[in-house]
Amino acid sequence: MNIDVILGLQWGDEGKGKIVDYLADKYDIVARFQGGPNAGHTLVFDGKKYVLHTIPSGVFRPHLINLIGNGVVIDPITFEKELKGLDAADVKYLDRLYISQKAHLILPTHRLLDAANEKAKGKSKIGSTLRGIGPTYMDRTGRNGLRVGDINKIDFKERYERLKQKHLSILSSLPQVDFDLEEEETKWFASMESLRKIPQVNSEYYVNRCLKYGKRILAEGAQGSMLDVDFGTYPFVTSSNTVTAGVCVGLGVSPDKIGEVIGITKAYCTRVGSGPFPSELFDETGERLRKEGHEFGATTGRPRRCGWIDLPQLKYTIMLNGVTQLVLTKIDVLNIFKELKVGVKYIIDGKETEEVPYEIPENIKLVYEEHKGWVQSLAEAVSFEDLPLEAKNYVAALEEQLGVPITMVSTGPDRKELLLRKAH
Repeated sequence: MNIDVILGLQWGDEGKGKIVDYLADKYDIVARFQGGPNAGHTLVFDGKKYVLHTIPSGVFRPHLINLIGNGVVIDPITFEKELKGLDAADVKYLDRLYISQKAHLILPTHRLLDAANEKAKGKSKIGSTLRGIGPTYMDRTGRNGLRVGDINKIDFKERYERLKQKHLSILSSLPQVDFDLEEEETKWFASMESLRKIPQVNSEYYVNRCLKYGKRILAEGAQGSMLDVDFGTYPFVTSSNTVTAGVCVGLGVSPDKIGEVIGITKAYCTRVGSGPFPSELFDETGERLRKEGHEFGATTGRPRRCGWIDLPQLKYTIMLNGVTQLVLTKIDVLNIFKELKVGVKYIIDGKETEEVPYEIPENIKLVYEEHKGWVQSLAEAVSFEDLPLEAKNYVAALEEQLGVPITMVSTGPDRKELLLRKAH
């Protein structure tokens, strides 16, 4: 049995949570393999909206096991809030939610370091979510971090104090920021009780044992492929590997265990924070996309930058991830446009290319193809064939150019607003 993967192909916010929730019924286990509370996976069903940051998106399916893998970094305060949200929604999770012992912990001083480092960069800031993700991954690679398995050790507080003092030493040379460390520490240690209630597992053995006995596993990624620390728009990236390769190190599985790779892309493109964004629109069209798509971050609330879909960028991440099928989300946001544009080539220094360059220059331009819009609601569509001809043509054109079948089209935020499509 192989492990299937679902991940975003753009700069995040592609709608992964909804798709994981929909697909989850076909699986026994949903496992997060990287990222932390900088992710915000939004699910809408039964008239209610839920946002998850650390907990896998399969938690609302009552039969599913949900695993937080070793590649994830966990803030106990945020985690406790998520658990309380599940309690309020009467979701039973204590016998279905597991955490890898090897997952690293985000300390309050990690968040303080994040904010101080970002302030020090001034105009060169990368647009961090200030959740302490980067400093936590730095401590992981620097072999200084605290892991979930450490919370049960007798000397846990001493370990915490040593790492805290290391951070305070670094902070002495950085700008001061408004942060009540004593208060945050109090909340952090109080939230540890909620973390201790969740069973810890030796997750690499757990995952491989489940695969051996035929359990169906869906690996859930966070952020998007263009934020990958190696292959994204560096340095404006996250601190983990968001591509398919991240599954192997984030869950402890070998490459030959990877099965289907389901890539998610919006019908247009967005980005939060700083960094290159070739198709970004600075005009009224970009603002209309933002308003129609409610493009504000699920984690930070920041307005997202908006632009037309960028095919060279998508071909790049499809290649990196080994995508076997595509999901197209938020096509309904395009309902208001008479004409749609699709970026098909870059122009850099007067030369055309379909390759994403080492560094995306500010003067990069996109060559666009135009497509006719449908200018009508898609709310009544219950199958792909119910869509207007122009919408079907748009999907077919994307599929042909990307070379991967588009198997699902999302027409709204609700769990039910998803149209299945046969590969053509």
